[in-house]
Amino acid sequence: MSLPEVNTILYTSSLGKHTRPVFRHAVKMASLYQAKIVMLHVVEPISDYGQAVIHNYLPDALIKTIHDDGLEQVKGTMKQRVVAFYEEEMAMLESPSKPVVEVVVADGKRSEEIVSLSQQIDADMIVMGSHNSFGRSSRTTRQVIKYAGRPVVVVPTRSAKK
Repeated sequence: MSLPEVNTILYTSSLGKHTRPVFRHAVKMASLYQAKIVMLHVVEPISDYGQAVIHNYLPDALIKTIHDDGLEQVKGTMKQRVVAFYEEEMAMLESPSKPVVEVVVADGKRSEEIVSLSQQIDADMIVMGSHNSFGRSSRTTRQVIKYAGRPVVVVPTRSAKK
C-alpha cells in the first residue's frame, strides 16, 4: 500500500488576527509535499433579519441590483486583501520554495463553500484554523470535518486555557 499523495491543499482564511499562524502551517505542509495551495476566503451573506429590514424600504429589483453589484465589489476587494496578505507573508517567511498559490473568494455559508470547493478542486487536504471555546471547535470547523470527506488539519487559534 502506498502513502497518500498531497498535491493540492485548500487553506481557508477569515483574514482575522489568527490567520498568519494557520497560513504558515499550510505553507510548511505545501513545502513538505511540494503541493499547490488554494487560498479561500468566504464572504457570508446578509442575515435574514438584515434582508427583512432592507425589503421594507426598497423594491426587490433595486435590492437585487444593489446586492449583485455590491457583492462583486466586495469580492474584488477581498481578493486584493487576500493577495496582499499572501505577498506580505511570503516576503517575511524564510522558505526556500514558495508554493504555487491560487486565490478564490466565494460567497455563501462558510462550511458549505469550503466543502464544495474542496470537492471541485479535488483537494487532498484542508488546512483551517479554529478557536476552542468550552472544549469545542467552531461550528464551521465541525461541519467541514463532518462533510468534507478528506483530511482536515485544524490549527488551534486560541487556547482553552488562559
